[in-house]
Amino acid sequence: MVPMIEHSDPLAPDYQNACVTRLIPALLEGTEEPDWISPEMLQSTSVVLLVLDGLGWNQLRSRPEVAPTLMAMDGGAITTVAPSTTAAALTSITTGRPPGEHGLLGYRVAVADGVLNTLRWKTADGDARIRHDPETFQPLDCFGSQRPPVVTWQSFVDSGFTRAHLAGTRVTGFEDRAGLVESVLGLIATSEPFVYAYWDGIDHTAHEFGLADRYDEELAECDRMVTELLARLPVGTGVMVTADHGQVHVGDSMLDLPVDVTTLLTRQSGEARFRWLHARPGASQDLEEGAREAFNAVAWVHTAQEVVEAGWLGPVVTNAARERLGDVALVAREDIGFVDPAEFIPIQLIGRHGSLTSDEMLVPALGAVV
Repeated sequence: MVPMIEHSDPLAPDYQNACVTRLIPALLEGTEEPDWISPEMLQSTSVVLLVLDGLGWNQLRSRPEVAPTLMAMDGGAITTVAPSTTAAALTSITTGRPPGEHGLLGYRVAVADGVLNTLRWKTADGDARIRHDPETFQPLDCFGSQRPPVVTWQSFVDSGFTRAHLAGTRVTGFEDRAGLVESVLGLIATSEPFVYAYWDGIDHTAHEFGLADRYDEELAECDRMVTELLARLPVGTGVMVTADHGQVHVGDSMLDLPVDVTTLLTRQSGEARFRWLHARPGASQDLEEGAREAFNAVAWVHTAQEVVEAGWLGPVVTNAARERLGDVALVAREDIGFVDPAEFIPIQLIGRHGSLTSDEMLVPALGAVV
């Protein structure tokens, strides 16, 4: 497990040990036996891997009374990937590989004809599923080519992001929380050895309402959902709960880039807490210097080469992935975000993520065998 310490330096993904990339190789493929997953879980007759989008370890462990079932499960904290965001992390969970290999490097990724919103699979020109085929854009096998059943929102079943990070799986859609539970139970009842289930209520709540009462209410509902699964699943079934990232409270603390930086840009990509700046031809050095001068006090400011060499994206960064990076990364150290005027979000986001603080990088790896 990852030590429970405060990190003034970036908390890099622990790709070699306690990281979400090792879940599928251990639970489905049986090719790894990390010491942070119990032998009972690894030997169980069937496994449900439940991903609770947005549930950070630090947020969970500070609320033991809200989630007693989760806190009673075996395990602790592992790291997610960098950037600590849904598109990158879910794809790393399902492929078992870091973002530098699968190429889904964040919420908004630079492409030849603009910036691709990877969750909606759109650019400024609209639906991009034909222009940027999801299964070409993300070429790695999902779940080791084993085609397990996946339980997710019905509205996600045919999305471009689903095609990118769940390619080849057997997808069952649900309409509500009860539908998730019943779908999982039904699949396990048919002797499926592995079921992947996804719920995003915690993430949506934190984005819209922050980490206060509404967050606690949603966490409590998720805890009751896990309680119900454990009560109704057959003996010998393992339930493993993890997440893609945690959250920090940002609210109105969004910083505009100064004019002497924006005049050096062609565009921005990434997300508010891991913002990629793309330099005009010949301006990369000036952009780096301007960004450091403006934001060193609140962010880790690095060139793309520094990010790659630090291993944040994994030990391997493919040529395709490298081409999608900007020239300079603004990685928020304080509870702030960076404004991109081209990024449209219909609501004000209070909770955000994407950076390498412990609040965002540490996620649960909790298990129980019925």
